[in-house]
Amino acid sequence: MAFGHQKVESRRLLLREIAHRGPVPRIDLAEHTGISRATVTSVTADLLRGRLIEEVPRESRNDESARGRPRVDLKVAGDAHLIAGLKVSDRSISLVLMRFDGTHVTDHECAIPTGRLTSDNLATHIRDGLSALAEKAGHNRTDISGVGVGLAGVVDADHGLVYWSPSLDQRNVPFGEVLRETLGVAVYLDNDANLVAMAELTFGLGKSHSDFIVITIESGVGMGMVLGGQLYRGTRGCGAEFGHTKVHLDGALCRCGQRGCLEAYVADYALVREASSVGGMSLTTPTSQAVSTILKAAKGGDPTARTVVERAGKMFAMGLANLVNIFDPELVILAGEQMQFDHLYADTVIEEMRKSIVEIDKPAPEVIVHKWDNLMWARGAAAYALEFVQDAAVETLEDA
Repeated sequence: MAFGHQKVESRRLLLREIAHRGPVPRIDLAEHTGISRATVTSVTADLLRGRLIEEVPRESRNDESARGRPRVDLKVAGDAHLIAGLKVSDRSISLVLMRFDGTHVTDHECAIPTGRLTSDNLATHIRDGLSALAEKAGHNRTDISGVGVGLAGVVDADHGLVYWSPSLDQRNVPFGEVLRETLGVAVYLDNDANLVAMAELTFGLGKSHSDFIVITIESGVGMGMVLGGQLYRGTRGCGAEFGHTKVHLDGALCRCGQRGCLEAYVADYALVREASSVGGMSLTTPTSQAVSTILKAAKGGDPTARTVVERAGKMFAMGLANLVNIFDPELVILAGEQMQFDHLYADTVIEEMRKSIVEIDKPAPEVIVHKWDNLMWARGAAAYALEFVQDAAVETLEDA
């Protein structure tokens, strides 16, 4: 039994390494993983037989002789599986389809009703969007091996449980189970900000960092955190809820139902609520347009707009400083739709943050703005699902 478990772990480790470094020669796999050359040869033979990887001709190097057997490298077999990723926003679902080697196949976006939906209703919209995505590539929904789903709110990823989400009309929903029953494929649900962090770690600004924090600013405020090269979720699977940390005792009402949350001061709905008296706005004004109006009014000297925007900046700077003081990350990445506006990452806000962090004889963490669109969030969801599909593929691989 122990030997069988060790074999599966070796397969998993080598498949991950090939996915990360491929095309890669066998000898390099042994050096990077510490697995013996004999075991690398045996395990990669299993992966080749299972069609999870493939051999490709190695590009010739100056120090290699042209004589003897043609040298080959190993890479992930793109056609082995299809993986989908999607992000649920307040009025749309963005989806991407990719191959087992992580290459992009196609993408799709579909509208959904605004406001909170029942779990069955939202699952149906996701199913229809996934079917349309697969059809674009000449496939059926059931051809997809795994689906990563990013949802705003407090999510227990390990159990597929949504404690609260602005997209759902109830709390404590076993939404992962609902999706599996509706879609008929394996589903991997997580907080959408975590999946942005996953995307940054996999193919974004975080690839060269082992410790970084991603702050997402859209209709709400989210956070994904990578520590030691791994996504951190906390003991209950739903940690890093930056938007719902408290910045004001008995303060403004947050959409989560509590008061004084950071989100209640810096999210788009909070700005619109607090500055609804600014001219040129009505109850029917789209949120993004209303935010733009408020920021323009603040720059023009409107006292109400200016007070609201300045307070949002100070609250955000306080929140960032608290994160830096607690975790001391190498990098802080600000991402999301609100990055089209500069009021939360203006020089004055970042300088305010620096004033509030512990002073030592080293520079403060770098703060970078990364303007992601929704499809990039969906790519993060697909990258998250890919790891599970890789694990399932090696676990079901039959021995020779």
